[in-house]
Amino acid sequence: MIARVHAIASRECGSFFRLPAGWIVLALFALLCGTLFTLQTLVPGYPATMRGFFTLSGWLLIPVVPAISMRLFSEEYRSGTFEALATSPVGDLSLVLGKFLGAFLFLLIMGLPSVVLSLVLFKASDPKPEIGPILTGYLSLVLLGSFYLAIGLFISSLTANQTLAFLATLFVLIAFLAGPAVAIHNGPAWVRPIADLLSLDIRTRDFAKGVVDTRHLIFFVSSIALLITLAFASVHSRRWRG
Repeated sequence: MIARVHAIASRECGSFFRLPAGWIVLALFALLCGTLFTLQTLVPGYPATMRGFFTLSGWLLIPVVPAISMRLFSEEYRSGTFEALATSPVGDLSLVLGKFLGAFLFLLIMGLPSVVLSLVLFKASDPKPEIGPILTGYLSLVLLGSFYLAIGLFISSLTANQTLAFLATLFVLIAFLAGPAVAIHNGPAWVRPIADLLSLDIRTRDFAKGVVDTRHLIFFVSSIALLITLAFASVHSRRWRG
């Protein structure tokens, strides 16, 4: 199974570099990172910290993650290659895990240029920023990106239309970010504990401060596992219907 997952992940990750869309996503994320870093971090007279950068990282990923995840299964359905996969020895779980890991590897590669920004901050600042909050900030970026990808993976497994998969993922991500914040500030009292539980903003703020709360880790890991399971169920039901 590990060999099959590795083969699918390698194929999936490599496919992003064979398409213009993959390079556009890389360039777009680098532009967004540079702009946010300049506006939130390289501010004369303010402490040397990337807290503002990581706090807004949830919004930073919204335009790019749906573009990565929309084709994971939708393209297979549209092009008809899913039928070939369905009759191959590749299991549904291997297929889903391989697709997710391939997109995750591309996400990591996409985020590598942002590490240069932290080096710029170290070079330009006196006193130097604390390393702990920067490391936990990148941890939150990885966890948040994985959570977004898992949402996109599940939605892509439901439709053969890439545009629909992109828009649905985009709207779900915006709802996850904006919905709890609106509920916390404007909703009735009984809604606020639920909004606190679902709030991604609260979690990213804690990571940006250097706080690693096990409740946040459990939330992300369990949510990602649940979404991958739902994607597996969707793909398996489509194979069964076929």
